[in-house]
Amino acid sequence: MSMSSIFSIIMTAALIVSILVVVKKRKEAGITGMKSAMTSICFYLVAVTNLAAYSFDMSGLVSWSLTVILLITGAYFTKYLPERKERNYGR
Repeated sequence: MSMSSIFSIIMTAALIVSILVVVKKRKEAGITGMKSAMTSICFYLVAVTNLAAYSFDMSGLVSWSLTVILLITGAYFTKYLPERKERNYGR
């Protein structure tokens, strides 16, 4: 097994675990709606795009363009993220 395949397996496993954690935290917080999830979805698609481009040795204009488009889209949808509640921590 080469280092690139080990890297791909580890990154895929980390990506899956990360997605599960985000879904669990959204359910616990009671956050619903597609617009508030679009930022996370776009950023995960960036990771999937770059992992696929690395695995298939296709890191060219298409993957770079798709990455930039997804980053801009994810940045746009940050305005729909729910406000964070301030924590006092006993002050």
